[in-house]
Amino acid sequence: MKLAAIFILLAAVLVATPGSHAQQPQAPASSPTPAATTSQSGRVQGYTLTPGQEAQAVAYARAEHELYFLDFAYGLLVLILLLQLRVAPGFRDRAAQTSGSNFVQTVIFVPLILLTIDILSLPPAIWGHRLALKYQQSIQGWGSWLVDWAKGEAVEVVIGVLLTWILYAAIRRRPRTWWLHFWLAAVPLIILGAVVEPLIVEPLFFKFTPLENSQPHLTERIEQVAGRAGLEIPRSRIFNMNASSKMKAVNAYVSGLGATRRVVVWDTSLQHMTEDEILFVFGHEMGHYVLGHVLDGILFSCAVLLIFLYIAYRLLNWMLTRWGETWAIRGPADLASLPVLILLLSVFSFLFTPISNAYTRHLEHQADQYGLEVIHGIVPDAPLVAAHAFQVLGEVDLEEPNPSTAVKFWFYNHPPLDERMRFAETYDPWSQGRSPEFVKSQGSAGSSPK
Repeated sequence: MKLAAIFILLAAVLVATPGSHAQQPQAPASSPTPAATTSQSGRVQGYTLTPGQEAQAVAYARAEHELYFLDFAYGLLVLILLLQLRVAPGFRDRAAQTSGSNFVQTVIFVPLILLTIDILSLPPAIWGHRLALKYQQSIQGWGSWLVDWAKGEAVEVVIGVLLTWILYAAIRRRPRTWWLHFWLAAVPLIILGAVVEPLIVEPLFFKFTPLENSQPHLTERIEQVAGRAGLEIPRSRIFNMNASSKMKAVNAYVSGLGATRRVVVWDTSLQHMTEDEILFVFGHEMGHYVLGHVLDGILFSCAVLLIFLYIAYRLLNWMLTRWGETWAIRGPADLASLPVLILLLSVFSFLFTPISNAYTRHLEHQADQYGLEVIHGIVPDAPLVAAHAFQVLGEVDLEEPNPSTAVKFWFYNHPPLDERMRFAETYDPWSQGRSPEFVKSQGSAGSSPK
């Protein structure tokens, strides 16, 4: 866990932005891909794995869950240790000795404290990548992994300097209402971040090319599905991402806002799925696009951020009154209080995880339903195609077949695959004479883009 990244409040957008499937490890390349369990009618009967793959999936899921909680505990320990050793006050004094400008002090202080936290937090991150390699979720070498880590640090530092400078300016000028004033300043920055992130951040880690360059026939069929929804998604906004350069998992997602909004299909999905299955995946992602889930996710994150900040305001004053002298922190307006805020926001984010996941599970279920509706009549036997797409997703990503209720509650930001597959096979309003909820008729959609 990168605790410092939680304070980089633009990342809050990603908490509730739908579209990205939680990555799970892939089965070993040497293992044959099992066929989905089917009935005599050819229908998939829920998500299944071979005994060997199921054992791997369960083992990997448990390892990741254990790492998640250990990472959180370790991150808190790092922050508490830094506070007890007065590391932040030392960085603050060094910055103050360099310049009397608050901005210059922020430019010096923030990289020092964030990089210190993140370097000390490397062991859990390294262990997580080791697990991904062990279970063949990742094929990325350690050198490339470290380069990506360094790129992420650079992005974090740039955003962190800007937000920290705004935050402490608000604290100095509005000591009682800084949480509200900072939130008012952060919201447009969060929206701006969502707009520019696909153009600036994503290309730092992967290569994106127009899907039509490698899949012209698929692109034509995608346009047909988009037309069914009453949309014109320019081909220039449909991308193929070279995920296979670093990982084996399959995925697709929607990102951006306005002119930067785009649909991205991983090349690994193209390798493992048929065109019909890709069309369902595209219909799912287009559901996020049409139903306004990206914007809804951002608004949800902004609302959560306001709650975060108010609670942090109340607890920060209490903590500094009690331990401020021990930590050599002079007050809320002292830059050295930044680790305390990171600590508070980290705990809040951790406790809020089940609520955030429940919200995104709802959005993902809506996108599944939309995907089924929009390909109905275009893709033959759409329910079976959708169910098999989920089966492929689970086999390649090695998702646990039967997660417990507690695991689903805490970890799943998508419905479990078995639920998604069974819904795909039973959702059939047409045979019952009912109108679909979202795609009302051919050439029109139940909702317009936001």
